[in-house]
Amino acid sequence: MRIIENVVKDRGSKYAVSGGPCGSAEDASAFIKELCRNKKFAKATHNTWGVILPDGTPLKADDGESGAGMVILRMLEREGRVGEIVVVTRWYGGKHLGGDRFRHVQECVRVWLER
Repeated sequence: MRIIENVVKDRGSKYAVSGGPCGSAEDASAFIKELCRNKKFAKATHNTWGVILPDGTPLKADDGESGAGMVILRMLEREGRVGEIVVVTRWYGGKHLGGDRFRHVQECVRVWLER
């Protein structure tokens, strides 16, 4: 598991991205569980994620940030990244970001893919 913090800050909201190898739905669940052992991530407003399993099955979860999981999946598909979970974490800062939140999710995934 690798975590990159403070990727984006906007109107009080803060974003981080993390990820690692993932071969099954059980692996994805275990990854999120492990990430949330860190109190900071457990208290986050959203831990949205996406993964394309080695058999080609796409899995995602929005965790209340409607549409964010699909943004992550689309970017993984475009890059041909299989068997790698990517989690974008947001700590809500008190102000709605509207459509900017999707740009921030994209930026986090971009940072992850370019690392």
